[in-house]
Amino acid sequence: MSEDTSTREAIMEATFRALAKHGYADLTVQAIADEFAKSKSLIHYHYDSKADLMVAFMAYLLDEFIAEVEGDEDADPRDRLRHMAEIVVRGLDDEEATRDFHAALLGMRAQAPFDEDLQGQLVENDRLIRGVVADIVREGIDAGQFRAVDPERYAALFRSAIEGAQSHDVILGDDAPTDAAFAGIESYLIDDLLATGESDLRADADDA
Repeated sequence: MSEDTSTREAIMEATFRALAKHGYADLTVQAIADEFAKSKSLIHYHYDSKADLMVAFMAYLLDEFIAEVEGDEDADPRDRLRHMAEIVVRGLDDEEATRDFHAALLGMRAQAPFDEDLQGQLVENDRLIRGVVADIVREGIDAGQFRAVDPERYAALFRSAIEGAQSHDVILGDDAPTDAAFAGIESYLIDDLLATGESDLRADADDA
């Protein structure tokens, strides 16, 4: 990894921490610099403005998300879809920190209609994530694990469902039906994809 790449990675990690701590509305370059081991001027050297940095950060999150979903080469299509839903809806680490970060993301997304560059990056993120979902579904169909569905239509529904559950969790807090939403996604949008034989095997495994 080059020094330039290493610095950008460190800036992205500092941005992640600052967003979780302050939220998007109160996020400043100084807040990011406070989480960054090097100088604030180095952040300005790489990014012209907070807006420029946020666009880069959304691209970074996309890369990290896809790497996490695709990281286990031995996972079958059903488990990869479930893992994706779990990352988005529940997060992978501390529940409070996850909710704080999701709240920051919701605040950032709310600015997209007023920021053409940010909206463009979010559109690209959505397109690529739906593409990953569609590819997973195709793989499952080709392997005989999933019944035949339209992969693109399924991807659009799945993406909307998991993002909606995440937003619901942030907006309603402890009153959000997050566990019920995740169970519904798992049952109606993942396990319902299973071909008849695979579905029976999954049910037997769950009952064992």
